[in-house]
Amino acid sequence: MAYPPAPSAFASAPPNPIAVIGPQYCAPYPVDLSVVEKVMSISDGNFVVADMQGNVVFKVKGSLLTLRDRRVLIDAAGNPIVTLRRKIMTAHDRWQAFRGESTEEKDLIFQLKRSSLIQFKTKLDVFLANNTKEEVCDFKIKGSWLERSCIVYAGESDTIVAQMHKKHTVQSVLIGKDNFMVTVYPNVDYAFIVALIVILDEINEDGKEG
Repeated sequence: MAYPPAPSAFASAPPNPIAVIGPQYCAPYPVDLSVVEKVMSISDGNFVVADMQGNVVFKVKGSLLTLRDRRVLIDAAGNPIVTLRRKIMTAHDRWQAFRGESTEEKDLIFQLKRSSLIQFKTKLDVFLANNTKEEVCDFKIKGSWLERSCIVYAGESDTIVAQMHKKHTVQSVLIGKDNFMVTVYPNVDYAFIVALIVILDEINEDGKEG
């Protein structure tokens, strides 16, 4: 099981804020978030993201018409931040993220796709909207979604920007909720990291990859 690194390890975090969705989601210190997957309901979606004090930071809601192909990340006040949409008819299981509830190209923030068609472990490439050639990814996700031990790297480097790890609680075992943690490194957009986790969950549900 992967655990958050010691505080000294955060020295490798990027010195300049990585504000993919917005600078308001970048903190100068590590951000620990608790992610609880819930049974899908019409009104609420299947994710609740809270801070260590139990305050809800984000929720995820789905669309009834495209239940598995579209998700909207909303803040605690209910404002839509990002719309996540699967791009149909693509070989590498590509997802796109747009600002607010838009799905127009001008509002594209980033795209995510599998690094290869056949995978035994999670390996995904993330390209920001202005990276149209996609020769080198802006972020990379590696690890095992099944064990909730994925790590997000900056580009092709070894610089870690976030990592997730399993959290077992008595409540989660009794209720059957899947509860895990994500540690977002300093100066990294935590709304962006949560958006990646939502897409990871969708891809895993489709392919049940390890």
